[in-house]
Amino acid sequence: MENILLLTDFSENARNAMHYAHHLFKGKTINFFILHTKTPASYTTDDLMLAGDDSLYNLMFKEAKAKLDDSVLEFKKTYKENNFTYDTLVDYDVITDAIKQAILSNKIDLVIMGSNGATGAKEIVFGSNTIQVIRKVNSPTLIIPEGFYYRTPKHILLPLDSEDTLDHQAFPTLISFAEKFNSKLHVLRVKTTNEIREQKDIDKELQTIKDCKTLDTTYKVIEGVPIEFAVSCYTQTHKIDITSLFVQKEPFFERLFTGSSTLKITKDLRTPLLVLHT
Repeated sequence: MENILLLTDFSENARNAMHYAHHLFKGKTINFFILHTKTPASYTTDDLMLAGDDSLYNLMFKEAKAKLDDSVLEFKKTYKENNFTYDTLVDYDVITDAIKQAILSNKIDLVIMGSNGATGAKEIVFGSNTIQVIRKVNSPTLIIPEGFYYRTPKHILLPLDSEDTLDHQAFPTLISFAEKFNSKLHVLRVKTTNEIREQKDIDKELQTIKDCKTLDTTYKVIEGVPIEFAVSCYTQTHKIDITSLFVQKEPFFERLFTGSSTLKITKDLRTPLLVLHT
C-alpha cells in the first residue's frame, strides 16, 4: 500500500494531474491524500469584512473542504473498481511548508501535482509554486505539465549533467519506480565541451545500468551540447513518457545568477517530470 499526496488549487490543470495519478496507479492499493493550501496573502481585509458573523474557520476552510469532498465523490465514482481510499487536507500555510507537514504526518511516498505555469505556443513554463516545490520539498515529486494527458509510462528518461552521479539513493528510487510500471529506462550522460570525465567513470555507470537485470535499460553519451538541448532532442526522437531529474542543493547565488540545468530543462518540458533529490 502506498500513500500518494495530490496537490490541488481547484484549477483544471490540478484536476488533470489528479486524474493522471488515478490512471497511473490503476489496479494498485493506494491511499490518496488531497491537499489544498490557503496562504495568508490570499485573504484581504475585505474578505474578513464580508465574512460577517461567519467564523474565520468557515471563511478559510469550509468552502475548500466542500470542494475537496466533491472531488473525492467524482473520483470514487469514476474509479470505483479500484482499491483507492481518500483523505482530504486543508492547510493555512506557505505551500511548501504545508506539503512538508503532510508528508511527515501521513508517511507520503510520492507527491503529484500539476505545473502552475502558463502554456505558450512553443513552451511550457513552470510557475513559481512548482519551482519552489522542486527546490524545497525533499520528497519524490511527479509534476504533470499543463495539457498532458495520461499515457502508460513505457519509457523514462534520466539525463545526467556534469554534477550528477548514480552513487546515491535517488537512483535506486528511480529504478523502483520504473520497475513498478515495467518501464524502459533511458540514461543520457551529457558531457559539455569543458567537462573532463574519465572513461572509467563512464564504464562504471554503464555497469551500474547493466546490473539492473529486472529492467530494460539503455545508456548513451552525448558530448558538446547543453543538457537542456540534448533532452529536448532526445524526447523528440524517442517517445519518452516521463523525464526524471536528480535535483541537487545548489548554492543560492549560483541558482540566482547562472541558473541550474534543472530549471533550464523545465522551461521546455513536454512530459511529466519525476524529481528525485540527491
